[in-house]
Amino acid sequence: MDRSKLEAWAYAALRIVAGFMFSLHGVQKVLGELTTKASPEMWSQLWIGGVIELVGGVLIALGLFTRPAAFLSSGTMAVAYIQFHWKGQLGAKLFPISGMGNGGELSALYCFVFLLLAVGGSGAFSLDRLLRRSS
Repeated sequence: MDRSKLEAWAYAALRIVAGFMFSLHGVQKVLGELTTKASPEMWSQLWIGGVIELVGGVLIALGLFTRPAAFLSSGTMAVAYIQFHWKGQLGAKLFPISGMGNGGELSALYCFVFLLLAVGGSGAFSLDRLLRRSS
């Protein structure tokens, strides 16, 4: 298998897995499943973030409206990192690691993975590609 085919498979796997995992965070916040925490109040910032995680994650995993879903999800994770993790702190709290840091590694990583998908599009094995072929 040549390198370009491996890259297409790896890119699709990244999109599918990241989207699915992201949607699970939305399932926790919006549906109150897979968690012991209470769901945030409807229409609160955390709840809206959960809706973006749930819907955006499913769309990204399916490869449907990937660019806008990934762009919105990337921005949501940038806000989550800055507002809920970093909070403008310096020293050890500047770093997105657990323990002594601010614990925002998932937000930071999702932000940049989704930025890549927003720029690169859905790639192979996506509904976007399937819909383009049929039109």
